[in-house]
Amino acid sequence: MLNYPNFSFDITHTDPKSRARIGRLKTPHGEIETPNYIFCGTKASVKNLSPAHLHEAKTDIILSNTYHLMLQPGAELIEKMGGLHKFMNWGGPMLTDSGGFQVFSLGEGTMANEIKGKNAKGHDNRNLLEISEEGTVFRSYVDGCKIKLTPESAMEIQRKLGADLLMQFDECTPYHVDKDYTARSMEMSIRWGDRCLKEFSGHHNGKQAVYGIVQGGVYEDLRRISSEYTKDRPFFGTAIGGCLGGTDEEMHRVVASSVPYIHPDRPVHFLGIGQIKDVFRFVRLGIDTFDCVIPTRLARHGNAYIKGHKGETINLFNAKYREDERPLDEVMDIPASNTYSRAYIHHLLKAKELLASQILAQHNVAVINMLMREVRKAIKDGSLDALEKEWLG
Repeated sequence: MLNYPNFSFDITHTDPKSRARIGRLKTPHGEIETPNYIFCGTKASVKNLSPAHLHEAKTDIILSNTYHLMLQPGAELIEKMGGLHKFMNWGGPMLTDSGGFQVFSLGEGTMANEIKGKNAKGHDNRNLLEISEEGTVFRSYVDGCKIKLTPESAMEIQRKLGADLLMQFDECTPYHVDKDYTARSMEMSIRWGDRCLKEFSGHHNGKQAVYGIVQGGVYEDLRRISSEYTKDRPFFGTAIGGCLGGTDEEMHRVVASSVPYIHPDRPVHFLGIGQIKDVFRFVRLGIDTFDCVIPTRLARHGNAYIKGHKGETINLFNAKYREDERPLDEVMDIPASNTYSRAYIHHLLKAKELLASQILAQHNVAVINMLMREVRKAIKDGSLDALEKEWLG
């Protein structure tokens, strides 16, 4: 039986009205409180932000992407450079995904569209050449060469990258496939999960921990089977992945049908979802950590999170901010939020200055971190409903 001597997850508070809870997640690179938000440093960099910017914004944990890093600069180089933490000068906890999601979805549009069922082509992906019991073969977007990724190689690459928390390799089933295909895919992901555990245990040194992933598409009975599988295996944590439906209501139903059957004492991660409204909806279902590219992606398009604003963000490209002297948020304690006027940021965006994206990215990350701190406090106080109204208006 696998054990994780340098890792622990302790639940410290629970919400009597929902499954929301506060936990303490310990890793070799530090301890974080949950619920928490894991910011995406896809290619060993959170877009437009240095580790110093992330620390200033009170960030606890980040992730990087196996698929991208195996292609550029390569897992062997990162291992030679001392692993991801040293390579990118990040001293806190880190997570890597297995690369499976990108293999199956990158040819189909955005990742969020795939998760939310908005891509219509299934696996009609020109870069994905083969899916078999052995694994996948895909074409590198860097140089066009064929690359094979299997459960074993996905774990080996993540071991070399050196993050604290790893993900099993799985097939991210698209929305537009029937139940028979989804069931076969889920069953294969279960077998892949066992192969990941076997590979992981063969090199386990106590410095990393692995999560199992719940698949099953939009089908509640398949989600239950997959959830129970992760519960019965010696994973450290559980991640909810795959396509979750075409509407917010369907996504909520799919997740709600999974969580009663996963291991109650393990950390639960929600892959690829992270709007503010989603945080409130899914912490109530027992989600402990979220990841999403949206805070920094919104920043690159001129959007800033504003607490209490209907729609969650304002767009600083809008002409109404041309003479707006107000900062983004005068209460927050970082310069990105309380120093620069909206008029100045509007000017930077119109002038196509890179500083605009940096200011907005740090502000958005800081706002999400503030959100998570307030969510944790609200769970302790029993005031989650009131806090949601404060944030979403």
